[in-house]
Amino acid sequence: MHPTVAVRELTPDDIPAAAALGGYAFGYDPEPSPDATRATPGRTSYGAFDADGRLCGKAVDLHHEQWWSGRAVSAADVAGVAVAPEARGRGVARALLTALLRGARERGAAVSALFPTVSGPYRAYGWEVAGTLRTVDLATADLPRHRPAPHLTVRAAVAEDMPAVADLYERVARHRRGLLTRRGELFDHFGATTALPSDGVTLVEHDGELVGYVSWDRGRRGYGPDSVLTVYDVLATTPDAARELVGVLASWRSVAPTLRLRLLDGDAVTAQLPLEAVREHRQQPWMHRPVDVTRAVRERGWPPYARGSVEFTLDDDLADWNTGAWRLEVADGAAELRPATGEPGLHLSVRGFAQLYAGATTAESLVQAGQLRHRADADPRALDLLAVGGPADVLDYF
Repeated sequence: MHPTVAVRELTPDDIPAAAALGGYAFGYDPEPSPDATRATPGRTSYGAFDADGRLCGKAVDLHHEQWWSGRAVSAADVAGVAVAPEARGRGVARALLTALLRGARERGAAVSALFPTVSGPYRAYGWEVAGTLRTVDLATADLPRHRPAPHLTVRAAVAEDMPAVADLYERVARHRRGLLTRRGELFDHFGATTALPSDGVTLVEHDGELVGYVSWDRGRRGYGPDSVLTVYDVLATTPDAARELVGVLASWRSVAPTLRLRLLDGDAVTAQLPLEAVREHRQQPWMHRPVDVTRAVRERGWPPYARGSVEFTLDDDLADWNTGAWRLEVADGAAELRPATGEPGLHLSVRGFAQLYAGATTAESLVQAGQLRHRADADPRALDLLAVGGPADVLDYF
């Protein structure tokens, strides 16, 4: 059913109604904080209004960037999607997300990610699950004990250290795929403070150079058996620094029996953890889709060893500028997506494109899932070229 709603960008005058709608949808305080009524750079909020001018839906485009193999890709990450109960099932979310994608394309975004409360509707709009943000619990007593390394310095961070912390995060993140750059207007806005971003940030340095850090919150549960140390980031650029950070976390065993953290597969710190002892605390699937397929291909980095070409057609009901016949050409660490002149034998859905782009599956699996169709004379495995580089990760919830 086509909604009889008008979609536009929200203004500061719309904030109280938007906050109330979000509060009802997500179960938090419907009264906005004083900061919420001010314009926030780096985000665009959309609202759907019924014939009487009442707000009946909202969605937010976060102006993020994502790292893809050494290159920053402009993203329209989606948050805060909510529809009034009286308007649900009437196409309001579709109208909102159509406007959001169109606006994101106009400002230059290439890709989009989101954390769904329910995946079904977003699949209907072209997003697909590409991975899971895992938060795990680990008994602090299970952490290996290491003697402090004499060549490393461990100290508490101060606000002036935050630029160096951001640089180290970038050294870890930039060669991966999907991680936020944590740069740009939105991060600058919320980082413009003299306070640390958490209860504490502990640094590890080698000859004055930052080689690892952990940011943590102590929690307010005392020091009994239910006390939890929540870790936001624990990142290192050398094995020695990773062992030092694990030793710092192990030192909390007498007052914080449980360590809660997000894992980054295959990194320096995870290699030091007893992974057999972790317990799942929460799994949050995340979804991905292209905003503009030509930008998504051109802006990202590609492995230098990858070389080849493949033609396919793409169907995208919500972002029709992506629909058509395309030729993907990959060589020398870069790629282009150009219109194809023939009739390709491979027919890919936008959800299938999202999964291949994020390295979450293979072309043959997409055939089995119904997201890739092919003629008898066309080998679907040729589209694995789109998936080279490995799976994407996320560390930030938004």
